[in-house]
Amino acid sequence: MIFQQLFDQNSGTYTYLLADENTREAVIIDCVYEQHARDAALIRELELKLEYTLDTHCHADHVTGAWLMKAAFGCKSGLSPAYGAKNADLSLIHGATIRFGAQCIEVRATPGHTDGCVSLVTADRKMVFTGDALLVRGAGRTDFQQGNAHLLFRSIREQLFMLPDDCVVYPGHDYMGRTSSTIGVEKRHNPRIGGAAREEDFVGYMTNLSLPHPKQMAIAVPANMRGGEPEDGKVITPPSWGPIVITYAGQPDIAPEWVALHRSEVHVLDVRQRPELTGEFGHLVGAQNIPLDELRTRVKEVPIDKPVVVVCQTGRRSALATQLLAHADVLRVANLAGGMVAWRSLGLPDGAA
Repeated sequence: MIFQQLFDQNSGTYTYLLADENTREAVIIDCVYEQHARDAALIRELELKLEYTLDTHCHADHVTGAWLMKAAFGCKSGLSPAYGAKNADLSLIHGATIRFGAQCIEVRATPGHTDGCVSLVTADRKMVFTGDALLVRGAGRTDFQQGNAHLLFRSIREQLFMLPDDCVVYPGHDYMGRTSSTIGVEKRHNPRIGGAAREEDFVGYMTNLSLPHPKQMAIAVPANMRGGEPEDGKVITPPSWGPIVITYAGQPDIAPEWVALHRSEVHVLDVRQRPELTGEFGHLVGAQNIPLDELRTRVKEVPIDKPVVVVCQTGRRSALATQLLAHADVLRVANLAGGMVAWRSLGLPDGAA
């Protein structure tokens, strides 16, 4: 199975991408609205077919990216029906199974942090995605959104701690850089519910945390009750000047074929060394040449009346040049994907169309 763990620094949220290696069918768990471009790029680059976006609960600290994923990939979204939220296609009820290719995950109701929390367990019981129910050396707070410490104690003990000791725990959040744990380790060492802790110990601990409410709670909860759909119902608008693709590395790429057809509409900047322009791969007629090692001091020479397409031999140096230009407030800029190597392999013309 393909597995990726992703992280949102602002909210401390982990997002998980799972896929069947053969069919490429995939699910994404607890995606974050602001990280949509990153996550979508990874799905495209791994050539996955996103079938489901699943939320372990109605989050209070970030807005889900479920609606954006549905708009981008035509997938279905899943959430517990306990919330009565809009735009959910699947009811994540206890015992339900989600299949993607030969893979399967089981839904386990683990309420207590909120009344609709679920955990997701792989069929081989080797991985569990616990959302905000069980955290690494912690547990989800129980002081809002119908939270109940007694209920969470029973959820963890009866649904999660009954899993095999070597089952890897993947939490919904962590603020200390801890990426995972295991059921056995948490049963022994979790300071809130591990070891010989009794229900009254856990409840006493949880009811005296005295934590401030999440900063985005007033925004996140209403938005998540819509499945992450913006109030105006509009998708994030991509750049209008060309078909930019944001890579998983955060790089704005543009296809050579499009550039060849729209040469008069863009300014081409070649950042190779001068001898390379007459070398094996040649150069594009009319391209401006500023070598990468000179670009920082000569950035003002780059005209910005047209979008800038940066080119080098394979697209690596031009990728860095694109970042330098963006940091210099060149807003309409993209990297020529694959560089002159790709241009030649496609048999595209050197001159303007």
